[in-house]
Amino acid sequence: MTVHSGVWTLDDRLAAPWQYLPVEVAPGTAALRVELQYERAGAILDLGCLGPSGFRGWSGGARRSFVIAEDGATPGYLPGPVQPGLWQVIVGLHLVPAGGVRYRVTAEPSNGQASGRAAVPAPPAPASRPPRRELPAMAGRRWLAGDLHSHTVHSDGALTVPELACLAIGRGLDFVAVTDHNTVSHHAELAAAARAYAITLIPGQEVTTPHGHAGVLGDTGWVDFRDGPDDWLDAAERGGGLMVVNHPIAGPVSWLYQMRRRPPLVEVWHWSWLDLTWTTPLAWWQAWDPAAIPIGGSDWHRDGSDAPLGTPTTWVDSTGEDAGAIFDGLRSGRVAITAERDGPVLLRQDGELVAIEADGLVLAGPDGAYRRVSGDRALLPGRPGYHRLLTPAGKTLALVP
Repeated sequence: MTVHSGVWTLDDRLAAPWQYLPVEVAPGTAALRVELQYERAGAILDLGCLGPSGFRGWSGGARRSFVIAEDGATPGYLPGPVQPGLWQVIVGLHLVPAGGVRYRVTAEPSNGQASGRAAVPAPPAPASRPPRRELPAMAGRRWLAGDLHSHTVHSDGALTVPELACLAIGRGLDFVAVTDHNTVSHHAELAAAARAYAITLIPGQEVTTPHGHAGVLGDTGWVDFRDGPDDWLDAAERGGGLMVVNHPIAGPVSWLYQMRRRPPLVEVWHWSWLDLTWTTPLAWWQAWDPAAIPIGGSDWHRDGSDAPLGTPTTWVDSTGEDAGAIFDGLRSGRVAITAERDGPVLLRQDGELVAIEADGLVLAGPDGAYRRVSGDRALLPGRPGYHRLLTPAGKTLALVP
């Protein structure tokens, strides 16, 4: 057993946000259990792990311990052989009070198999699901409803991957991106759950740092959050994925980074847009990169926290239901965002704007409101620039680039 203990100070935090504690693992070790204890008053410490060959998991501040074994691992960590050699426990000094924080890390190898988490039975598929909403689309395409920002037990969410899939079905969604924080351990479960529940589950990860969060969508492999955002963008592109700046205006987790290039997507609509009469997220988007494609994300974690899954809803005009076709739609900017799945919708179609179930609302472009919508399906001039559907009081209900 290896034990590290002491006090991390504010100077330690200012010198390096991540501390590395060595653990020597002997040949024949079947499982490794690590526990972090610390005084929580005014402190937040994150937890993760590197093996001799690289990344083995991250749970941030969501857990105080983890187990890695060949037959399984604590959510957020990668199961597999426990390689002999030098391992490193990563402790992130997220918040350290002026007087420091006392800590103790215990790493205990085992010769027995231990996954660290009892299997949770997958829920049965719902007997029925809300009917798909058929929106006007070009031949060979369909507008799919989804959420591009959600979490599971693999980071700080409440549900397993199958439970999240069931929730998404019940809310009438066609796809969900599962973007757990700084890990890809959930990716191994997505394909089976997608088949079982007939929904598209997009692999993703939320690269999470004190200076901002970014979603990397796609099966790109793990993206090292300790690198800079330009490196994240390079990694996303090498892996055939897409990077999105998440909740750029969101209190203490707003986007503070500078970049050499701009990612293709920006999460303009997030639950932290608390008052939909505000134009703050739109102003940030236009200042950051008007050419960036806007998307929405609920950032769903659990009932009663953040926003319900699919609130807002991102619509993608897609030639198919697989992740590749959805990505093609995103890259091409064939997107729309609505406050909810069944609310008013604004689309671009054949050079025109189409407003669905928007009778009495107001159409606004980059220069402001300019036309009242009449009827449940209205064709409107397709002027350049992003457009929104507003209530007479100025509340945004739908957006299209």
